[in-house]
Amino acid sequence: MDVREATIPVRNVELVADVVLPADPVGVVLFAHGSGSSRHSPRNVAVARELNQRALGTVLVDLLTPAEDAVDSRTAELRFDIELLADRLAAIVDWLGTAEGTRGLPIGLFGASTGAAAALVCAAARPAQVNAVVSRGGRPDLAHSALAAVRAPTLLLVGGLDDEVIALNEQASGQLPGTVELHIVNGATHLFEEPGTLDQVTAAAGDWLTRHLTR
Repeated sequence: MDVREATIPVRNVELVADVVLPADPVGVVLFAHGSGSSRHSPRNVAVARELNQRALGTVLVDLLTPAEDAVDSRTAELRFDIELLADRLAAIVDWLGTAEGTRGLPIGLFGASTGAAAALVCAAARPAQVNAVVSRGGRPDLAHSALAAVRAPTLLLVGGLDDEVIALNEQASGQLPGTVELHIVNGATHLFEEPGTLDQVTAAAGDWLTRHLTR
């Protein structure tokens, strides 16, 4: 495994990412974490490790700078700025298309909570570059009209006890025009903290991304 920390120039800021590339990767997955979380999210790290075992590269990135994160920790305003987050994801997708080690690889997006909305908006903006999307406990409703422009096959993973988010994902699945699957993880709440539920998430995400990112 090639494991490194990368500094990615995005518009007028620089974002820090943890990049892991297996030998001969079949694709690369860019993560968008949820509100109040970071690239060190233990749930996203667990999913990333599963993907690495399946020969998929992973990029876990903080979409806010340290200064922005300090402001957001007080105001919670930037974590819901889906347009800003999606724009930065799109810039990182462009960077992956030219960076050494990821150039030419199929790209997938994995978004959690509000990060899922940003991932879907990014997928709508980069239909030729984003080949698959996975949402974990996501808020796809926050992608609004961009849902109708998403062409990438999309997997929506929701906890079976997360009633409000289930309803929001059901509504969103009807607005996504391409291949879409809503997967309910029985017995799981929003953060998939119950025994065995995160394992189901990592397996389902791994199956979906392996299937749709294979060249």
